[in-house]
Amino acid sequence: MSANTHHARLQWSDEYSVGIPEIDEQHKMLFDLIDKIHVAIFEHKGTSACVSVLDELVDYTRIHFALEQSLMHMGGYPEYEEHCILHRELVAEVEAMQSKIHSGSAAISFELLHFLRTWLSKHILGEDKRYGEFFANHGHSSIHSWSQRSSEVIQKRKKHWWKFW
Repeated sequence: MSANTHHARLQWSDEYSVGIPEIDEQHKMLFDLIDKIHVAIFEHKGTSACVSVLDELVDYTRIHFALEQSLMHMGGYPEYEEHCILHRELVAEVEAMQSKIHSGSAAISFELLHFLRTWLSKHILGEDKRYGEFFANHGHSSIHSWSQRSSEVIQKRKKHWWKFW
């Protein structure tokens, strides 16, 4: 792997769209957070800056997974259980890395960044695209109901969608 490939920034493009606007917006936020880690590492912003963004990424990922799983559950997605297992495995891996970083036994590095970028892009292009196709073919009413419920909660609480979970 060349240095340029190893340090390439992961950027959102339409190929990552699952066809569900709320989910696509959440995925864009994950891309942005990983890019912030990339910039912090590349520009030598220091461990505390990197750790802060990693903590935000971990929190946001948990919330995103909960929202994604609520959509799959409400819509009767047949691979729901398998998808949840993948989410739990990633959260466990990232929490383990986060714990090592917080304890000082590991550092935020391009290897961690590469892991996060690779996992995110493969997960969206593989697993998430499958549920996107499922809902495109079978679940428009489920998506509408889920979106409407999410919007109602947001308006009621007058907070951003990620703050009510």
